[in-house]
Amino acid sequence: MVKHIILWKLKEALSEEEKTEVKAGIKEGLEGLKGKIPGLIDIKVRTEGLASSNADVMLDSAFESEEALKGYSSHPAHVQVADTKVRPYTEIRMCLDYEE
Repeated sequence: MVKHIILWKLKEALSEEEKTEVKAGIKEGLEGLKGKIPGLIDIKVRTEGLASSNADVMLDSAFESEEALKGYSSHPAHVQVADTKVRPYTEIRMCLDYEE
């Protein structure tokens, strides 16, 4: 199994209300991919970090293989969510992929 973990920092220009809406959109969009992408085992988005956090959103996902992760990255359903719900609102993205 391959784990795919992403941390995002939302754009500072967003108001707190906008950040709340964006977080909800990211969560709904990404978690909605479950069952639509071959090899995607699980996908969860965390949006309510503790005050000690320095990231706003975390994606925690699992794939059958590295090949399945590569397929996810270019899958049209994922690209649509990334292009409309994530990339326009984030300024920092960090990723860690590993085999479990």
